[in-house]
Amino acid sequence: MEDENQKIRIAAVADIHVKESDRGKWAEYFKEVSSKADILIICGDLTDTGDEGEAQLLAEELKSCTIPVIGVLGNHDYEKGRHKLIRQILQNNHMSVLDGEALVVKDIGFAGVKGFGGGFDSHMLSMFGEGAMKAFVQEAVDEALHLDRALARLDQEHENIKKIALLHYSPIKETVIGEPEQIFPFLGSSRLAEPLSRRNVVAAFHGHAHVGQLEGQTSGGVKVFNVAKPLLLRSGYKYPFFLLEV
Repeated sequence: MEDENQKIRIAAVADIHVKESDRGKWAEYFKEVSSKADILIICGDLTDTGDEGEAQLLAEELKSCTIPVIGVLGNHDYEKGRHKLIRQILQNNHMSVLDGEALVVKDIGFAGVKGFGGGFDSHMLSMFGEGAMKAFVQEAVDEALHLDRALARLDQEHENIKKIALLHYSPIKETVIGEPEQIFPFLGSSRLAEPLSRRNVVAAFHGHAHVGQLEGQTSGGVKVFNVAKPLLLRSGYKYPFFLLEV
């Protein structure tokens, strides 16, 4: 067990969009993260075009990272339908990729899903109309259920554990403000926020909205951080990762 008074430093980033031409470009970054944090989480869009070659390159670059790495996939990782292969490559190489699962690292519980769109608050899309629209909404409902189940497992198996949620899509409107309002329904869904508050999550991280806001919170008071790499760079981070002590 970790000392209860010892803070665990969690580094978080999203939307790293690794390309096959990036060979050697990430080594210094991962070394820097390893020197500053105890755990690294990467919240989706691990690859640029959803190609397994990009995932293999990321796996090679991650050899420079000496701390545990946890992530979820993003929409870019699904682009070519090779998401299962991408996940397998990374899982075989130093990274835990969550898809409705949970794990405990250094006495912190992590639950992760990709999430999906659907809009926020009173402007959420409803399960009404054409089959295609119902399927779109159902995807968000299913992702929220997967997140809730993963968090529930942590509660059942580890009493009073501190919980962190990893998403790609946003659970709140506040951290996507800055993007065109017309695309808000495609940036996240408030359905993802309900499990965070009900399960007393310490913090949730996401990406996807490159020009959103760094920080917000759910109506239940859970802190939410948008750690998209382009947003962190614009915010002045030399090495684009956000650091949270838990």
